[in-house]
Amino acid sequence: MPLAHEVTGPAGTPALLLGGSLGTTRTMWRPQVTALSQRMRVVVFDHRGHGRSPAPPGPYDIADLGNDVVDLLDHLNLDRVHYAGLSLGGMVGMWLAARHAERVDRLALLCTAAYLPPAGAWLSRAAQVRAHGTASLTDTLLGRWFTAGYADRHPDTVARLVTDLAASPAEGYAACCEAIAAMDLRPLLPEIASPTLVVAGADDPATPPREAQLITEAVPEARLAVLDRAAHLASVEQPARVTALLAEHFLEER
Repeated sequence: MPLAHEVTGPAGTPALLLGGSLGTTRTMWRPQVTALSQRMRVVVFDHRGHGRSPAPPGPYDIADLGNDVVDLLDHLNLDRVHYAGLSLGGMVGMWLAARHAERVDRLALLCTAAYLPPAGAWLSRAAQVRAHGTASLTDTLLGRWFTAGYADRHPDTVARLVTDLAASPAEGYAACCEAIAAMDLRPLLPEIASPTLVVAGADDPATPPREAQLITEAVPEARLAVLDRAAHLASVEQPARVTALLAEHFLEER
């Protein structure tokens, strides 16, 4: 069964896949889908264990999540696509671009990391979710996802994301935490041949700009953009700026 997904935009235009953050669903990309689907065939999906995608028993690793995307491409008869991923979606994107280079044209990596120790912190989060559910993470994650004051200014957006988080299957979320705990994509970065945009939130405590800098230095054709007044979910907090960066990267003339 393929990942849950939505396809919008004109047939025959370049295809773009959007992969989201841990604990979110494809609805986190709404601003980008609305804008980019005017000129691109946009496919937005839920990772396994998230949203309406299957949540098989763990353990998972990043390769499992990446192969889910390969299967989705095959299901949609898409031989080669652009790919943008934030956080967990970016981790999947790095694996995909290195291990299935023929499937990825241009790549964008947002608010992510190739290696994110300590593993014990991820295993503790997995244990918490299995014991108390994903809703138990709400207060902690809101402080990582957004800068101070954003939630008060945008209560409807935050409420939707919190609802999606609380609805995430505990086992799926926990198994994705375990995948991050075991992840080390640093050896793969020099193998990425796709022109790559790396985006960091200047105020991101989860994957701070130094993580983006390390990726940029290791990927042969990478450039870095750091967004002020943005924490981890930069695509939500700074939607217009992120959309503009993605449009420039994926639609510029070559």
